[in-house]
Amino acid sequence: MRRFVPSQVLLACLFLPQLALHPIRAAADPQAKSHHFYFMQYSPGNKIVELSAEGKVLWEHPMPGLAVMFEVLKNGNLMYAYGGSPTGVQEVDREHKVVWDFHAKCEQVLGFSRLPNGNVLVGEQGPCQAVEVNRKGEEVHITPLTTFERPAHRQLRSLHKLKNGNILSCHEADSTVREVDPDGKVLWEYPGCPNVFEASRLKNGNTLIGTGDRIIEVTRDKQIVWEFSSKDAPELMMSWMVGIQQLKNGNLVVANFSRGHEGQGAHAFEVTRDKKVVWTFTDHKLATLVTMVHYLDEN
Repeated sequence: MRRFVPSQVLLACLFLPQLALHPIRAAADPQAKSHHFYFMQYSPGNKIVELSAEGKVLWEHPMPGLAVMFEVLKNGNLMYAYGGSPTGVQEVDREHKVVWDFHAKCEQVLGFSRLPNGNVLVGEQGPCQAVEVNRKGEEVHITPLTTFERPAHRQLRSLHKLKNGNILSCHEADSTVREVDPDGKVLWEYPGCPNVFEASRLKNGNTLIGTGDRIIEVTRDKQIVWEFSSKDAPELMMSWMVGIQQLKNGNLVVANFSRGHEGQGAHAFEVTRDKKVVWTFTDHKLATLVTMVHYLDEN
C-alpha cells in the first residue's frame, strides 16, 4: 500500500455538503438504514474499529504490524493478516486474546482467507504463494502463484479458494487477477487492473474486481458486463477500491483508500447494482485512510 500513486479524480466535483455534515448516513436514500460495522483503519494507527449505527466507537483492536484486511468469523472473533517481523495471520476474541497465530516463513503476509473447513489460506509474499494452513499451524498444501514482481510488498493482495479447488488471486504490481489450479498453473487471468486489491467469483461465473477508481464485473471471456466508477458518483471521490463486501440483497459495500486526497469524499459506501449510492462513511476526524469495511448486521 505504501507505494500507491493516486489516480486522477475529477477534483472539480467536491464531495457534497450533506456528506460532510453527516459522517455516517444513508446517502441519496432517506429510507435506507444506518449500519453497525467494523472497519480497518490504516491511519492514524493501524487497527480494527467497531462503530455503532450512530457513529459511536464500541471496540477497537490495534494491529501487531501493517494490516489491510480482516474477516469476521461466525463465533464473533476477528481474523487478520499482518506484516512485520514476524508476519502471518492472527485470530483474536473480543477480549483481545490471541486464540490462533500463524507465523509465515516469508517476507510479508497481507492477504488471507478463511476456508469452510476451518483452514486458512495464507497469501505469502516473497516468495509469492498460497499456503493452506490448518488450526494446528501445519501447512496442508502450497500453491505457487505467478507474479513478475520481485520485491515482496506488492506481489499479492486478496486471494480466495474457489469451489472447484482453484485459487483466485490479485497481483497488485502486475495489475492482474489470476485463477490457478492447485499446482499453480494459470487457467485464466484478467490484466489491466491497476492497484487491484479484491476479486471474487460470482455465482453466475463472472468475476467482480476492484481496480483503481472502479469496480467491474467481467465474464469468462473477459467482457465487462457491469461497471461502477468515479464517473458514476464523483461526490465519493473514488480513488482505490479495496475491500468489497457483497450483501445478501446484491448490494456492494466498498472501502475507498483515499490516499492523495485525505479529508475528502467517502471512506466507504454501499451501492446497488443499478448504481444508486445508499450509504456512506465519511468521518475524517475518526479515520484518515480505510482499507476494509464489514457490516455486522449481515452476519
